Amino acid sequence: MQLNNKTVIVTGASSGIGAAAAVMFAAEGANVVLGARRETLLDQLVEQIIHSNGRAVSIAGDIKDEEYAAALVQLAKAEFGGLDAAFNNGGIMGDTSPIPEMETKNWHDVIATNLTSAFYAAKHQIPAMKERGSGSILFTSSFVGHTNGGMPGMGAYAASKAGLIGLAQSLSSEHGADRIRANTLLPGGTKTAMAGDDSVAHEYIAGLHSLKRMATPEEIAQVALFLLSDQSAFVTGSAMIADGGVSTRLV
Repeated sequence: MQLNNKTVIVTGASSGIGAAAAVMFAAEGANVVLGARRETLLDQLVEQIIHSNGRAVSIAGDIKDEEYAAALVQLAKAEFGGLDAAFNNGGIMGDTSPIPEMETKNWHDVIATNLTSAFYAAKHQIPAMKERGSGSILFTSSFVGHTNGGMPGMGAYAASKAGLIGLAQSLSSEHGADRIRANTLLPGGTKTAMAGDDSVAHEYIAGLHSLKRMATPEEIAQVALFLLSDQSAFVTGSAMIADGGVSTRLV
């Protein structure tokens, strides 16, 4: 029970890595506060967790809105008495095109969803963690934010994911004395809805990895569990790569 009686926010929780993490965290004893845009899927996930004797609540909303970031923290306090950790996992890839051809709206949407939302999350989550006397905050970045590997059309996504690494490093420095840790998780190709269902594309992506396959959402969630639990008590400011070796093959 690595998260026993800990209260954890999980965003992007309606599917993929976020949903897998929510189920895993609850099984490890956490009170999970789930956020995403798709209310029906969130409700189904909460029901699934409660049916398995877990503890979960949810509120639907858009992580681009600061009020939603505040609402998730308030829900954690109201239902479970405070906040101990957060897995800020929600994000989008956006349209892929070279920068000179990219629509300005796409740039702003990707940065707002992937990076500005993390600022809002930290702004409201960290004071709540300070009230508890400690905490762990985690952002889902990407190997693309670490080494793009020459992938075309990924400028907005890469910039947003690289920004998360810098944000976590700054937070780790600013709040280490508060016993609050901040890290980023850098997955490789993962079989989620964002990756689509094109088997030919999946085979190509799998071949880019040293392990010659894509990750399951549960494999990435397992790394998130480590980074949010006391098992990683001396890990902060880290950009933890869990990418099946894709970044080492692309450099």
